[in-house]
Amino acid sequence: MTSPECYACDQEAQFAELPPRECVAFDQHWRVAHSFNTAVPGWLVLLPRRHVTAVHDLTDAEASTLGTWQVGLSRALRDVTGCDKTYVVQFAEAEGFAHVHFHIVPRTADLPQEQRGPGVFELLRRPRPERVTATQADETARSLRARLRGHPDGV
Repeated sequence: MTSPECYACDQEAQFAELPPRECVAFDQHWRVAHSFNTAVPGWLVLLPRRHVTAVHDLTDAEASTLGTWQVGLSRALRDVTGCDKTYVVQFAEAEGFAHVHFHIVPRTADLPQEQRGPGVFELLRRPRPERVTATQADETARSLRARLRGHPDGV
């Protein structure tokens, strides 16, 4: 089930045509995309493939693989970006983005203190010249795909 007026559902409806940045990895329940308006290479978004607006409404099947996805993506991000850790955040409150989604954000050692923790969201919705380009996001997506396929802990 998808919902009109939902960015995630609009993308899911075009699944077969999605570029690498919009479909880094997937299974029957989840799809991973690279954030489209970030200054952070590797800022990922983990989305259920059906329309759901609250974590408590995930099915048991979706919930059973959620942690595996979060850990597998965090490991892949560490290997691909060299980050020290990842942040995993879920709000799903912005208009058009109420579809449950988890931000999985690589936090590098050189990230300024004021942009750590919740401050990392300052790096979302940056002016276009500061954003990761579509080409860069596709390259990162391909690297993450290869890492996820080539590792026993990958998803």
